[in-house]
Amino acid sequence: MKPDRSKFTPAELKIIDRYRTPRQVQQYLRTLAYNRDSTIYSFREVVRHKTAHCLEGAIAAAAILEQHGYPPLLMSLESVDNLDHVLFVFKADTGWGAVGRSRDTGLHGRRPVFRSARDLALSYFDPYVDYTGRITAYGVVNLNDLSRCNWRFSDTKLSRVENYLIECEHTDIVSSERRYQSLLKKFTEFKAKYPNRQVTYFDNRDTWM
Repeated sequence: MKPDRSKFTPAELKIIDRYRTPRQVQQYLRTLAYNRDSTIYSFREVVRHKTAHCLEGAIAAAAILEQHGYPPLLMSLESVDNLDHVLFVFKADTGWGAVGRSRDTGLHGRRPVFRSARDLALSYFDPYVDYTGRITAYGVVNLNDLSRCNWRFSDTKLSRVENYLIECEHTDIVSSERRYQSLLKKFTEFKAKYPNRQVTYFDNRDTWM
């Protein structure tokens, strides 16, 4: 259940009042340093430390946008290398969209233009391919279904959220081996030529948030 505004600190309310839409929250997440530690911060700790990895970014987005009428939905993307990705997802009149934090530009948010959660998940398939990554499944959960978990304000590691996402029902994504090998070859050649550059050559960039 959405907490009353009195539960938030002045710093948290300032963020909630300033960033009111998914696009604005995506902009907020981009201002945060990428967290490379194994923490799992609540929204409160993200604000305090000014850093977030993908799961923490999704939790922060859920806490902010919940105050503006969005249910706290997270999408889990599973990969063959066990380096999974988590996004805050939402549904608008125009379709499904996402807000995300990542080291890779192609794994941030998506505009709400996708007909289904599956189509939204598939939009991450190409940018996910690197030396080891390949999406195999996706799942969507509502954090309100996780009872007695203080994901908004906790000052301890939110392992329950991580385990909930790992254990939730996932739908398989079947992909062409030929397509995967072509993407892997393209990625490898690009990185050999431009080792320090972000990969942004994807066809679906018009759907990125």
